[in-house]
Amino acid sequence: MGGESTTRTAPHGGGTTTARTGGGRIGQRLSGLAVALGLVLFLGGFAWAAVTYRPYTVPTSSMTPTIDAGDRVLAQRVDGDEVRRGDVVVFEDKSWVTNAKVVKRVVAVGGDTVSCCTDGKLTVNGKQIDEPYLPEGSLAEIKNIPTVTVPKGRLFLLGDERQGSLDSSAHLTDTAKGTVSRDAVSARVEAVVWPWKGSLKSPTGFESLGALSQPGPLRTIELMIVAGAVLVLGGGAYGPIAKRLGRSRARTGPEPVGAR
Repeated sequence: MGGESTTRTAPHGGGTTTARTGGGRIGQRLSGLAVALGLVLFLGGFAWAAVTYRPYTVPTSSMTPTIDAGDRVLAQRVDGDEVRRGDVVVFEDKSWVTNAKVVKRVVAVGGDTVSCCTDGKLTVNGKQIDEPYLPEGSLAEIKNIPTVTVPKGRLFLLGDERQGSLDSSAHLTDTAKGTVSRDAVSARVEAVVWPWKGSLKSPTGFESLGALSQPGPLRTIELMIVAGAVLVLGGGAYGPIAKRLGRSRARTGPEPVGAR
C-alpha cells in the first residue's frame, strides 16, 4: 500500500516487431524495386551490347601496338557509309584473304589522295598526318607508296605495324590499287577487352581532314551493367541484413523497468 508500483506492459501490435525484423514494408518494397530495376539495367545492357557489338580475335600483329596478336576486341556493327578516316575496321575482301575477316586502319576515303612518305609521315590530301598510335620510333611506312587517288565508295587501309602489315600498300598492283569497297566493312573496333586495354584512342591526326567517328554506346552499356549489378546485389542484401538487425535488437530486449 505504501509504495507506488509501476508496471509497464509491452505495447500492443506485435506485428510492428515482425515488420521491423523483416526490414519494414517500405524497405521491402524499395529493395524489390531496386532488384527489379537492377535486372532491367543489367540484362538490358547485355542485350544492347549483343545487338550493337561483335567480338573478334585478331590473329596477327599487323595492328601492334594498338592491337596485339591474340587480342580480343569489341567492334560496333556499322555500315560502310559510316566509316571515316582513322577508324579501325573489320572487313572481308576475297582479293586479300579468302573467307577471313581482316582488321586495319582507314587512312583515306573516296576522293582522297594518299602517299608516303614525307619526312617519315603519311600524307593525305597534301597534309602530313600525325599518327601517335604507331610503334614508338617507327616511320609511318618503310615501303614507299606512290600517290594513289582513292575511288569513290572505296577505302585505303594500313596496319599500325607498317613494316610487316599486308595492307593496301601490298596490293597496289591490284585493279583497285589496294583499295577496299566500303560495303566490305562490317564493324568498327571500339575497344580491346582481353587483355583489357580499354577503348581505342581517337585518331586526332585526321581531324584537319574532316570529322572523326564518334564513340559508340559502349561506355553507356558498361554503366548500365555495373549499376544494374549494384542495385541487384544491394536490393537482394537488404532483407537478410534487416533480419539480422531485427534479431539483434530482439535479443537485446527492452530496457528493464524496476518498481519505484
